[in-house]
Amino acid sequence: MKKVLLIMVVLASGIIANSQGSLSPGKYQLNAGLGLSDWGIPFYVGADYSLENNFSTGGEISFRSYSENVNGKSYSNAITGISGNINYHFNEVFNVPENFDVYGGLNLGYYSWSSASGYAGSHSSGLGLGAQIGGRYCWSNNLGVNLELGGGNVFSSGKIGLTIKF
Repeated sequence: MKKVLLIMVVLASGIIANSQGSLSPGKYQLNAGLGLSDWGIPFYVGADYSLENNFSTGGEISFRSYSENVNGKSYSNAITGISGNINYHFNEVFNVPENFDVYGGLNLGYYSWSSASGYAGSHSSGLGLGAQIGGRYCWSNNLGVNLELGGGNVFSSGKIGLTIKF
């Protein structure tokens, strides 16, 4: 599944050119899409604000639900998360073309885990600290696609989505 998503992003990036991928200082972008995790398929919406010196900061809200079998009984679970992040954008360091944005950073979030009555599993709400690396390809000045891989939080495998710049 991860390889298919990566191939789709690479193919899409080769189709369209002459666009702006990196985020200019003082600008915002909205990101929305689907994630990959061991606990269902999360939907996320987030915003980033570009700071000076190739840094950006942002926040994100996510939700997913899934079923789990514990001791022969099925339970419905839901996870709602809110997190903040800070990223460094490597475009200048690696001389990345303008229509791409390559970044890495850290995130900190709170995840509320709710389960059906009588749940016998071991999941609980709490803080999650993680790291991410990602890339973005913009086919116009305002629209693009993003792919991010991470670890250490409930988005342990990564996410893919659309970006709208303001």
